[in-house]
Amino acid sequence: MRALVRRLAAAAALPLSPRRCKTTSAQYVAARAMDATFEKLMDGYKNLLKVTAVQDLVLASPSGALPLSFLSSAAQKLHLNRGAPYFVRRYPHIFSVSGDAAAEQTVRLTEAAAEISRQESLAAADAAALAVERLVRLLSMSPSRTVPLRAVFKVWRELGLPDDFEDSVISRNPRVFSLRDNPREPNTHLLQLVGEVPTLTPAVERWRNQELAKKVKKTEEEDEEIRYAFKQEFPPGMKLKKNFRAAVKEWQRLPYPGPYDGGGVAAGGGGGRTKAALRRLEKRAVGIAHEFLDLTVEKMVEVEKMSQFRKWLAIELNIRDLFLDHPGIFYLSTKGKKHTVFLREAYDRGRLVNPNPLYDARRNLLHLVLLGKRGSADSAGEAGGAAAAERE
Repeated sequence: MRALVRRLAAAAALPLSPRRCKTTSAQYVAARAMDATFEKLMDGYKNLLKVTAVQDLVLASPSGALPLSFLSSAAQKLHLNRGAPYFVRRYPHIFSVSGDAAAEQTVRLTEAAAEISRQESLAAADAAALAVERLVRLLSMSPSRTVPLRAVFKVWRELGLPDDFEDSVISRNPRVFSLRDNPREPNTHLLQLVGEVPTLTPAVERWRNQELAKKVKKTEEEDEEIRYAFKQEFPPGMKLKKNFRAAVKEWQRLPYPGPYDGGGVAAGGGGGRTKAALRRLEKRAVGIAHEFLDLTVEKMVEVEKMSQFRKWLAIELNIRDLFLDHPGIFYLSTKGKKHTVFLREAYDRGRLVNPNPLYDARRNLLHLVLLGKRGSADSAGEAGGAAAAERE
């Protein structure tokens, strides 16, 4: 909580930890407290992302198959560092290659992978009402009730939307959603929430209510400690010094505009905002990030994708630094040369505490990814291949 602790220290004369002195962004990322459980999970996910990208191309083909030569030509864009032939043969439980060297080889999904894809599609279709609710909640966090459609396309899978959501969700609910031209970007559209804005309760309130219910006789002080607090689960082994704990405790009690409080931004004031107002706006940004992650199927998202919504959600801070400033709420991983953020409280031992059908389908595909060549017909004599593959 680098920026937060610095501001609190200035206000309360708290000495800063040496670890939280001024650093560059790269140093700040490198100095974060690591969590081995999330890092191990990302070891599999970074390969799952590549598999999903190739799988989507295969599924988009009318014949359900793609020439291997086509994948080879797209290998660089797909980040297949060792080429397409090596990659598809690395996952024989997911991809099947037919044909010989003399003919055009084609790539299909195995029956197991095709069945998982069907399960995911059915789960997304069954959750159509939930998809509408997620979009409503996302739009309700925007002061203008508007976000770019292109930004939603970047996170459609994370939000559990059907791949044809523009037709099956947006167009079928004209009393809820509206598409209009973006005046600032030609040939792009804005998605807007129309009609009456519903009354929504942030997900964090579930935890707060549970904590309050545990108190048989609640004192006014205990109520204040929970009313604006977030669940904190710091990485194992992270040293929490006395001044840091004090800063966190004070921050937990700080009132702030909720993610669905449309007037929250205006309440912060204009260019001459006070220090207290800036602190409230920072906590509002934490609340929005928490709610955004809770809306996702797997309670995780690439930071770059979420950044597409930053100005539309009136977040005036660097989102990546926001995650690093609050290691008890979020975990940032840099595996796969991407920054991915997890909602810490949603996970236990590398799995979702409250799984859902879409998550279960994706975990089944992740299981096939982690299998690699193990148990396949061509795995004999290639024990060293798995170790080499992990270095890709």
